[in-house]
Amino acid sequence: MPRPLPPPKRAETIWIDGDFVPWDDANLHIFAHVIHYGSSVFEGIRCYDTPEGPAIFRLQEHIDRLFYSARVMRMEMPYSNQEVTETAIEVVRRNGFDACYIRPVVLRGAGSMGVLPRDCPIHVILAAWPWGAYLGAEALEQGIDVMISTWRKPSPGTYPTLAKIGGAYSLATLAKMEAARLGFAEAIFLDAEGRVAEGTGENLFAVHEGRVITPPLSNSVLGGITRKSIMVLARERGMEVIEQPLARDFLHMAEEVFLTGTAAEVTPIRSVDGIPVGSGRMGPVTRRLQSEFFDIIHGRVPDRHGWLTVVAGAARLPGE
Repeated sequence: MPRPLPPPKRAETIWIDGDFVPWDDANLHIFAHVIHYGSSVFEGIRCYDTPEGPAIFRLQEHIDRLFYSARVMRMEMPYSNQEVTETAIEVVRRNGFDACYIRPVVLRGAGSMGVLPRDCPIHVILAAWPWGAYLGAEALEQGIDVMISTWRKPSPGTYPTLAKIGGAYSLATLAKMEAARLGFAEAIFLDAEGRVAEGTGENLFAVHEGRVITPPLSNSVLGGITRKSIMVLARERGMEVIEQPLARDFLHMAEEVFLTGTAAEVTPIRSVDGIPVGSGRMGPVTRRLQSEFFDIIHGRVPDRHGWLTVVAGAARLPGE
């Protein structure tokens, strides 16, 4: 059975609308529009412990996507891109984290009730907490067992699939619960046409005959930032990287399949619907890309792409 995730560890402070407040005081009104209608956008960002200190992975790209998602949801941001970016750094610094997960959220607060968000203020929140491997540390080496979900991703014409909208993740929750109930670690979505899309919170790659293949964004896939990073690393090593639609049974044909994402990082898949992928263990391409990715984000090799933002002046919390 998949291991349940623990609740987030407490941070000292959370940033809400321009102020740092204690963890216990980070509250929201019960009539906030987001509670009733899911009107929020968010990001997930990792900060890693490196020899130079805490370093945030591709911070600017994440904040840029947050602003894109807010624009799609017609949320007028009360803070500039630079202010939110600098605040994400300050959240890590103030809480004294060496490594953590950062969660920016933009949401509609309490105003008039109803689907149309009249007079609903826009709130911006940035929180962070220590969070280890999303699917378990052992999953990064041993791989995970996944299933094809009975739920489908909506087509791009019915929902803005390139934005990270809170309400959209109710579908991911349904698929994740289904997978857990049946003893799988993760679920893989098909799109409306029955083509492979992605996981509940991860992009998907398959390796076949030396090619690294991933579904295109047009197949109801989020443009993952870790996804883009892996594509860069693969091409640097002379691998052919292709974005193309994948039939469901292609996952049984592929020699390797793996997931990528801020939370999942680079996680191999060892079986799909009970059928082993390749040898049933992490394959050589996945291992090489995972190793290169971890070497960069943990500061073991030079950051040749400028992906890391070092948090200057960060200090451990008292007693740590």
